[in-house]
Amino acid sequence: MNIMMLDLLDRFYSLIWPMLRISAFFAFTSVFPVSSFSLPIRIVMALTFTIFLSMLIEIPKTDPTTAAGLFEVFNQLFIGFMMGLIMQITTAAIAVAGQTIANSMGLTMATLIDPGLGNVPVLSEFMVLIGTLIFLFTGGHLIVFSILLESFHTFPIGKAFLTQDLLGKVISWSSLMFVGGLLIALPIMLTLLFINIGLGFVNRAAPSLSIFSIGLPAMILIGFGVTWLAMPGLVGRINWLWVQSFTNLRDMMLH
Repeated sequence: MNIMMLDLLDRFYSLIWPMLRISAFFAFTSVFPVSSFSLPIRIVMALTFTIFLSMLIEIPKTDPTTAAGLFEVFNQLFIGFMMGLIMQITTAAIAVAGQTIANSMGLTMATLIDPGLGNVPVLSEFMVLIGTLIFLFTGGHLIVFSILLESFHTFPIGKAFLTQDLLGKVISWSSLMFVGGLLIALPIMLTLLFINIGLGFVNRAAPSLSIFSIGLPAMILIGFGVTWLAMPGLVGRINWLWVQSFTNLRDMMLH
C-alpha cells in the first residue's frame, strides 16, 4: 500500500510542473474566453494536454515544498502567463480597432460587459469575434499548442525564463496593441472623416438644417456600410496581426 502511495505521489510531482505552465496559459489567454470555457472545462483541457505532454518529454521530479520547488512554481506560472499575454495583446489590438471605429461612427454609447475585455463597444465585441474565428480557421490553436509543446524543450522545467532580452521583446510587442488597432481601423476612420467634413460643408451651406438630427443616423448607416465593404481588408489585416503574434511568440519561446 505504501509503495502504491509513493508511486502515486511520484506521478503527481511529475505532472504538476507542466500542469502549472499549461494552466497559466489557459487562465491568461484571451483565445479561450471565460464566457465560453468555464473553469471545469479549462481544468479538463489542461489536464488532458498535460497527460499527453508527459508522454513526450522528460519531467524532473522536484519537491514543490522546497525553496527550489517554490521558485520553479513561480517560473512555470510566469512562462504560461507570458504566452497568454502575447495572445491577450493581439486580442486587445482588435478590440482597440473596434472601439476606434465605434468612436468614428458615434456608437460609443452602445456598450456591453465582456468578461475578458471589460466594458467595450458592441462593435469591438464583433471585431473580437471575427478575430477569434480567423484564429481558429487558420489553425492558430494548433500553432499555439505546438509552440507550447516545443517550449518544454527550449525552456525545460528547471531552467530560468525571465531575462532582460525577454522583457525588451514583450515591451516592444505591447506597442502593437495600438499600432495594430490603428492599421485595422484606418481605412474606415479616413472614410468617416471625409463624411464628417462633407456634413460640415452641408451645415455651413444650410445653417437651418438640423445637422445633429440628420448627421448621427447618417454616420451610423454609412459606418455600417463602409465596415461591410471593408470587411475583406479587415480580415486580411487581422490575419496579419495573428501571424505577427505567432512569429513573436515563437521568437520568445523557442530562441
